[in-house]
Amino acid sequence: MLGLSMAIFSLNSMAKDQEWPEITEDGLHRVHDAELAVVYAEPGADLAGYGKVMISEPSVAFKKNWDRDMRSGSASKLSTSSRVNTTRIKKDLALAFETVFTDKLTSGGYEVVTEAGDDVLQIRPSIVNLDINAPQTSGAGRTNQYVRSAGEMTLYLELFDSSTGDLIAKALDRQVDRENNEMMTWANSATNKAAAERILNGWADILLEALNEAKAYPMAAAPETE
Repeated sequence: MLGLSMAIFSLNSMAKDQEWPEITEDGLHRVHDAELAVVYAEPGADLAGYGKVMISEPSVAFKKNWDRDMRSGSASKLSTSSRVNTTRIKKDLALAFETVFTDKLTSGGYEVVTEAGDDVLQIRPSIVNLDINAPQTSGAGRTNQYVRSAGEMTLYLELFDSSTGDLIAKALDRQVDRENNEMMTWANSATNKAAAERILNGWADILLEALNEAKAYPMAAAPETE
């Protein structure tokens, strides 16, 4: 349980904490009091031995029917003559993820590498349910749009031992851009990018904190058996 498709469905449909299983089908155990919404980890997993990180290319997916919903129901939605380059948005967001996480981890003392190794932690990220309230458009129908929030997105993250391919942990977290309840603000590609980077920096901070905590408080080695 809690593969990518199941994780997306679960986050959208399960509101109560007790509806998340304590143990997944692949043997990971629920971690309570985590910084992210839902976290599962291998029992006894220790991240202290990883001094390097390998970031797989992030996959990005819009919320189901996002484009259709953008074009229906409201004058503030996209006009039929407007165009949104969803491929470019996904590419830019994936690049922003890699840039933010690379910068954050590097500044925290971790080497970001491209090859597996005994001390390399592989990060496999996915951004799902991307929902941009006012994407930058082109074409004759392009207009200024004002919103209270840029939108939201959900992170699905898996951590692997890069050498063995063993799954160590996985997490799911939904974040909504901060809302301005007092006034509407103009939305454009620059403001949407800034909102995405705020969320990405928050997620990168949490990962860096977890890695640093593991190094500061490494788990005691299990006693050898005769």
